[in-house]
Amino acid sequence: MPSIASSALLKHTREQALKMPEIVWADAELDEARGTSSLSSTTGRETRKMNTYQAIRDALSIALSTNDSAIVFGEDVAFGGVFRCTLGLAEEYGRERVFNTPLTEQGVVGFGIGYASMGSKLGNSTLGGRGMGGTAIAEVQFVDYIWPAFDQLLNEASKFRYRSGGQFNVGGLTVRCPTMAVGHGGLYHSQSPEGFFMGAGGLKVVIPRSPLQAKGLLLSSIRDPNPVVFMEPKVLYRSAVEQVPTSDYILPLGRAEILTTGSDLTVVTYGTSVYRCEQAIHLLTHPPEGTGIERTVRDALGDWRRSRKGQNTSSTPTIELIDLRTILPYDLPLVLRSLSKTHRLLIVHEGPTTGGVGMQIAGDVMSGFNTTSTTNESEEDVGRMRREAFLGLEAPVKVIGGWDTPGVALQYEKFYIPDEVRILDGLLEVLAY
Repeated sequence: MPSIASSALLKHTREQALKMPEIVWADAELDEARGTSSLSSTTGRETRKMNTYQAIRDALSIALSTNDSAIVFGEDVAFGGVFRCTLGLAEEYGRERVFNTPLTEQGVVGFGIGYASMGSKLGNSTLGGRGMGGTAIAEVQFVDYIWPAFDQLLNEASKFRYRSGGQFNVGGLTVRCPTMAVGHGGLYHSQSPEGFFMGAGGLKVVIPRSPLQAKGLLLSSIRDPNPVVFMEPKVLYRSAVEQVPTSDYILPLGRAEILTTGSDLTVVTYGTSVYRCEQAIHLLTHPPEGTGIERTVRDALGDWRRSRKGQNTSSTPTIELIDLRTILPYDLPLVLRSLSKTHRLLIVHEGPTTGGVGMQIAGDVMSGFNTTSTTNESEEDVGRMRREAFLGLEAPVKVIGGWDTPGVALQYEKFYIPDEVRILDGLLEVLAY
């Protein structure tokens, strides 16, 4: 069974990394002026093996070097941060641009809002400028402590442009925070609170799955004209390693990615859960011989085949695995297009089930009415897609998330996190319905 390190979803070669879908090179305009194609724009580009924290550090360095107004600040960032994401940046760019703050998350985010609203005197460069103010890259040391800053994010940052009638904005604000469990974090170092932000219009929330994704999505977040909360799965800081382009590039926000194509079931997930879903799919297609898992899979797939009698059905179901990447706003049209093909939907995440991302997606799919589109599709098109997806469902939508508990004690963390066996059980339940 694939581990995170050996995952086929990671880009293990230079060629794979440079062919990443939707990658946009910062010097693409220069390539266009030279008359070179997007394919030839990869010629001569280098990649380097990086883990996720190194890729984030690389993105921060590029942001600081291309934008004179960019600053990086937070608790312990000047000495490199507890996860080493800012290692050496203070020495390279100066302690007036990379500096520590007091232990007050409300103050960290509040300062970032003020700096991001300060005006064009700060000297934004072409690459870095995304609004009127400076580029503030704040770090909340653990997402578990973002709650004191919740008022600043929801009542200030998200409303700044709207309440001023478009005269002012804090689009230059990005708040980085490590998130999700590692297996031994306990009550205050294991939370996944992204679901609490789902109704925060005016903010964007991004969660990458890998080093290549982390670098491109972080640079895109820093340059996006909206405040962004960028959540970094802690367990992936060192366990996920892949080839990452050393060039300056971005990946689009608001766009999910299909990681594996399939026709029988759509699985929507993000962050660390991407790899647990990959492991569950492997158990589905390659159950260990002579085990209870093999017998369970065989019986469930027998029910699935009987339910599809008369249809052109393969011996093993194929799964379409989707990584959301951007949680708010998420790519509903892509989910609906996949669902129109598979007619079955499973959503997996670490955060609490009630009020979580999965329940929001399930509600959007089950509603069947028009909604505001966050992509190029019109509201009418998305509404039509929702109705077709709902009417075409062959099983109830299932959500697998963390349990609805006040927190999780250290010794119970492994039971809280949806693992590959629990996800496999969900796959079989939806397929056999």
